[in-house]
Amino acid sequence: MASHRTHILRLLGWGRVLARHGALRIIEDAPHAPAPVRRLCRIARFGTRQPDQPDYAGAFRAIGPAAIKLGQTLATRPDVVGDEAARNLLSLQDSLPPVPFAAIRTEIESAFGRKLEDLYTSIEEEPVGAASIAQVHRAVTLDGRKVAVKVLRPGIREKFAQDIQTYEWAAAHLEAFGGEAARLRPRLVIANFKRWTLRELDLRREAASASELAEKMAGVAGYRIPAIDWDRTCGSVMTLEWIEGTKISDRDALRAQGVDLEELAKRLVIAFLTQAVALGYFHADMHQGNLFIEKDGTIAAIDFGIMGRIDRQARVWLGEIIHGLTTGNYRRVAEIHFEAQYVPSYHNLEEFATALRAVGEPMRGKSVKELSVGQMLDGLFAITRDFDMVTQPHLLLLQKTMVMVEGLATQLHPDINMWDVSGPFVSEWMRDELGPEAAIARGVRLGLTRLAKLPALLDRIEEAFPPKGGAPEPPPLPDVALIFERGQRNPNGWLRYAASFLIGGVVAWLALEHGISL
Repeated sequence: MASHRTHILRLLGWGRVLARHGALRIIEDAPHAPAPVRRLCRIARFGTRQPDQPDYAGAFRAIGPAAIKLGQTLATRPDVVGDEAARNLLSLQDSLPPVPFAAIRTEIESAFGRKLEDLYTSIEEEPVGAASIAQVHRAVTLDGRKVAVKVLRPGIREKFAQDIQTYEWAAAHLEAFGGEAARLRPRLVIANFKRWTLRELDLRREAASASELAEKMAGVAGYRIPAIDWDRTCGSVMTLEWIEGTKISDRDALRAQGVDLEELAKRLVIAFLTQAVALGYFHADMHQGNLFIEKDGTIAAIDFGIMGRIDRQARVWLGEIIHGLTTGNYRRVAEIHFEAQYVPSYHNLEEFATALRAVGEPMRGKSVKELSVGQMLDGLFAITRDFDMVTQPHLLLLQKTMVMVEGLATQLHPDINMWDVSGPFVSEWMRDELGPEAAIARGVRLGLTRLAKLPALLDRIEEAFPPKGGAPEPPPLPDVALIFERGQRNPNGWLRYAASFLIGGVVAWLALEHGISL
């Protein structure tokens, strides 16, 4: 476990990079930022030249792979980083210079304990894509199939583990200040980020995610997941079917193929709603580099490192919220927030419904060119602070993906109305899930199940599993020793940390000025 001094040095080093991109001003100017955090920012930017316009995406890119992933997570949190920073971070592309092929060859051969030639007839040395965690090479298997080979960057797991330790340390200290910092639950945000990242760092889990989504979406026409080559897949290498298609962002090429862009935009939105609302399991990284259009117009998705899950009750609430916002039933939307325990019960339901009306009314009947899902989320974030609604990390991926899908759909067809497209789908799903036939069917199934059990056993089960509201139980958070806890035990502790803090700042400044890595 790294020491306090190590974490401070890392934070100061990252702070220097952020300062050079003008990205610390947002913290210094934030009225709710704790005073010690603002002081740390001032130390980190001491002596730097800052641009007039902050470049948050550039700063996270310069810091490294883990920061890129963290920046993409923060892009979904305008309530944490502000609207301007969130919009800038949405442009953060997950790309880095490729690893030399000799290192990739070594990684593949050590992973399987076999020569590369025993796995593939040929493999292109130049990657088709190089991201922060892995890079992809085109290859041909021994039986002549064209495949994509995804390989983790050497040493990436260790680098992420080191950086995430410091994120956890910083989040624990930030949350300990209380107030607005505690309401935003930074420790839980980092815990979810860590869980998502660890999933991406095990390519077997990504392969399993692709396989599961393919199985769930098998009955949906016009949407396809590439097949996994399990014989050539392990924790650090994944082999899957090669997709021949046009990037969904290449509108000119799609038009030349005769693709109806308006119809494609609608199918993309429906595919997302099918996964998120109907199935409760969705591809949560639906940016333009991960979606291709095949010759027959089929949407082919790749890169399943980030997946989202929503349980049935939360999906019912989500469906009712979307339906309520599109139909103007703001009271029902407010009731759902109270039923799900998103908003504390000491607030007034009618007042919350009025606040929701202020968000919902301006968007009804308008295309995304005039008012977007992203703007709606910004409005919701703004009122949740007023009603003490704590962060719901289990919905972060959904929010992020909704913004991504909206952006892609708008590129394909600028006049698309997301609410007109999603409204009928959600209404039909609601009828299927909450209508009388569905209620009778669920009642019959439940009755038969309970008849097969002893009453005493039923009582114990019901006591053991009471209703828990809309948010799942948070994951266990790591124990992080706080500086001030140690300082309370030793009155001189703060003096030592203050001295090491200042010395660390000078060391970080000298190291970064002379290009030395921390």
